[in-house]
Amino acid sequence: MARMRAFYVEFLGMAVEWEPDPDNLYLTSGPDNLALHRAERPAGPGALDHLGFMVTRPDVVDLWFRRAQDAGLTIVQAPKDHRDGARSFYLEDPDGNRVQIIHHRPLEALPASEDPRSRG
Repeated sequence: MARMRAFYVEFLGMAVEWEPDPDNLYLTSGPDNLALHRAERPAGPGALDHLGFMVTRPDVVDLWFRRAQDAGLTIVQAPKDHRDGARSFYLEDPDGNRVQIIHHRPLEALPASEDPRSRG
């Protein structure tokens, strides 16, 4: 759970909302909320396709991509433009779950994650 905590808190910038014990971690980031629970046995393939985190502009996708590369994280797919006008890339968290960083024009009016440069 420590590697997962570091990825979601230190890399993505989420805040710990509640950590009642070593097997449960509740995170928040404005509109994004995530509950991590250690399972006794793996859920198996296909249990989760990916998690998505929205960013404010298409160029911010590229900033997050470079930050992920600099951190030595596993990149699943480099940034690309989608037919619907979205731009995104995929990486893996420490447990191998796919995480998408995405800018999606039709949804840009909703609250989104901030530019990684503002995290210091």
